Amino acid sequence: MSNTIIQKKICMLGMFGVGKTSLTNRFVYNRFDDSYLSTIGVKVSQKRLPAIQDASGRMVQLNFLIWDIEGAESPRKPISNYFIGASGALLVSDLTRPETIQTIPIILNDFLTVAPGAKILLAGNKMDLLPKDSRAIGQLEEIATEHR
Repeated sequence: MSNTIIQKKICMLGMFGVGKTSLTNRFVYNRFDDSYLSTIGVKVSQKRLPAIQDASGRMVQLNFLIWDIEGAESPRKPISNYFIGASGALLVSDLTRPETIQTIPIILNDFLTVAPGAKILLAGNKMDLLPKDSRAIGQLEEIATEHR
C-alpha cells in the first residue's frame, strides 16, 4: 500500500535576527549553529515526516516546504509574494528585543491578507537569554489572545 503524501507550505516570519533560520535548521537538519548569517530573499527547505496511520487505516506522510523568509528592520517590506499558497506560518520574535514582539501584529495582518485561511503559530525565541523580570512572554501571550 502506498503512502498518501500531504504537502504543506509553511512560512517562517519575523524581523531580522530573531532566529528563523536557526529554528528551520534545527527542525529540518537537527543542527544548531550560533553564528549569524542574514537570509536574503527566501531559502526553501523540505522536511518529510515519517508516515503515520490515520483513523481510516491509510498511511499518511506530511511533507513540509519551509520558506525561511528574510527578516526586515521594518515589517512593511514588500515580501507578500512569498506568502502565496502558504498553509501556515510560524511568526518568530526574539524575547530579548521587544520591538520584534511589537511587529508581530503587523506581520500577521500582512500574511493573513495574502493567505487568509492559513494557520498561525507564535514563537518567542531566545528565552534562555531573557532576564527574570521580563514582560516579553506576557506581551506575546496578549498578542496571541487578541488574534485567536
